Amino acid sequence: MIASLTGTVAQVSLDRAVLDVGGVGYLVHATPATLAGLRVGEDVRLHTTLVVREDSMTVYGFAEADEREVFEVAQSVSGVGPRIALAMLAVLTPDALRRAIDAEDTAVLRRVPGIGAKSAQRIVLELSGKLAAPAPDGGSSVPHAAAVPDGRGHVVEALVGLGWSAKVAEDAVGKVLAEAGSDVVVEAEVPATLRAALRRLGPRG
Repeated sequence: MIASLTGTVAQVSLDRAVLDVGGVGYLVHATPATLAGLRVGEDVRLHTTLVVREDSMTVYGFAEADEREVFEVAQSVSGVGPRIALAMLAVLTPDALRRAIDAEDTAVLRRVPGIGAKSAQRIVLELSGKLAAPAPDGGSSVPHAAAVPDGRGHVVEALVGLGWSAKVAEDAVGKVLAEAGSDVVVEAEVPATLRAALRRLGPRG
């Protein structure tokens, strides 16, 4: 198993990145939030897992080890493969998913593209007791540091890349920031802002 990769970001696209590790380019699939934190030319360390199929070997990367753990456990549910597990983490943080499981809140799970009412119930049933308890403080506020001028632009760009128009993306990010009482997105808040915007927009189509 490839547990982690440390290297230079060579390329970032909508759902994957290429990491140059000692002259070898690794194609890594990741959530929009993880990809939003990557910059071409910068060094990065990603927690990874290798999914082996008969006709493929695919690397999935995560900014946090906790995300990787949830990704792997989620696939123990019948009918949930890497694509759905990754979509779950694109919309929900690990703790948000844990809270949804604990509360048997299938409505939250149905926000994830590809998860319907029956699959949401199955996820609650089969993941109950398999995930660590959520953090006591469910808040997601992050102390403001120096503002990053293009932080908001990174979020909008990621949403546009996922299929929404620039205006819809701008409006969604604006509403998320208004609810947070802020008008800027600092570097540390890019992933959280993207997740909040995705939850507000809901699944495409």
